[in-house]
Amino acid sequence: MIPGSQATAKLVSFQVNSGYDSYGKEKGGNAPISEEAEFAYTTALNYMLRSDSRNKFHIGNRTFLFWASKDGEAGKKAEESIFSMFGFNEQDDPNRNIEQVRKTFNAIYSGNLKTSLDDKFYILGLAPNSARIAVTYWSELPLKDFAALILRHFEDMKITDTRKEKKPYMELRSILAAVTLGGKSSDATPNLPEAVVKSIFQGIPYPYTLFAGCIRRIRAEQNLNITRAAIIKAYLNRKVNDNQKKIEVMLDKENTNQGYLCGRLFAVLDKIQDEANNQHSIRERYMNSASATPAAVFATILNLSYHHSEKLNEGRKVWFEKIKQEIVDKISPDGFPAHLDLQDQGRFFVGYYQQTQWFYTKKEEQTTEE
Repeated sequence: MIPGSQATAKLVSFQVNSGYDSYGKEKGGNAPISEEAEFAYTTALNYMLRSDSRNKFHIGNRTFLFWASKDGEAGKKAEESIFSMFGFNEQDDPNRNIEQVRKTFNAIYSGNLKTSLDDKFYILGLAPNSARIAVTYWSELPLKDFAALILRHFEDMKITDTRKEKKPYMELRSILAAVTLGGKSSDATPNLPEAVVKSIFQGIPYPYTLFAGCIRRIRAEQNLNITRAAIIKAYLNRKVNDNQKKIEVMLDKENTNQGYLCGRLFAVLDKIQDEANNQHSIRERYMNSASATPAAVFATILNLSYHHSEKLNEGRKVWFEKIKQEIVDKISPDGFPAHLDLQDQGRFFVGYYQQTQWFYTKKEEQTTEE
């Protein structure tokens, strides 16, 4: 059985008098497979569906099975790594083993773990139905190509991290929890988990619902954490065309996207207020409007920032003014944008996040002049 299915649900069934009978044969007499083949695949399927199997994981009402074509070291480690990424228990730290997963797939892709062209990796997605088990997903790739797709996911999700215990490679549960109201991956919308899994396994753009949900949670909670910034970066970088600049892992001072620049400038103004008054009222009152309609609010918050700067010593004041001017010089001659579309709102939040992280990493350079 798979979760949600009936005890009698079958992967293959045959209809009577369906109009598909041919050559005078009916039911199993028309089967495109032999009894031997049927025995082989059901035996393998039941083995991988057993309760203690490490060749399966559940996402919503979907059951995914995965296996390598060969029982060599590379195949075994690939299976273990996929289970570490997706076969989690709720009490586990979701990112505990993710760095080891990255190292494994990097070793496969680089050739440190030997593979051949015949080494394949298979993924099967099953869903319950009223009377049958439906096949919802099937993937068959050379193991090395599959490793490249997993590494691409890690690279897309990588973003600057100033935490002491760095865990930059985002596991699925962390991604889903970041876009839900209660911060629980189990509360994600029904089709979102499967869509994210397919994006990872196929190298296709991440689902729009993931991106839009992330923006909504940032606006509602005024909380832009590393996971949310990584999701936005990953989504946008898989969507860019040849005329657009990809978002870098760290602060990119050459990025002239107006949304990104507005986010950077807003982070500077927020930092000035923090140092002057130990407050973040600019962020709490103006962040949502600044990210959507910059022209309507930046004149106001720039004016407020001048008053906050007066409380800083001369060295800090000059230092911040240089940073502000470097950003403002790249703003369009027509002024701040009247409106940012949702993708540029995402770039605003990444710009804000990366500029804020830059302040943490530049403490040794932020000397004051008495």
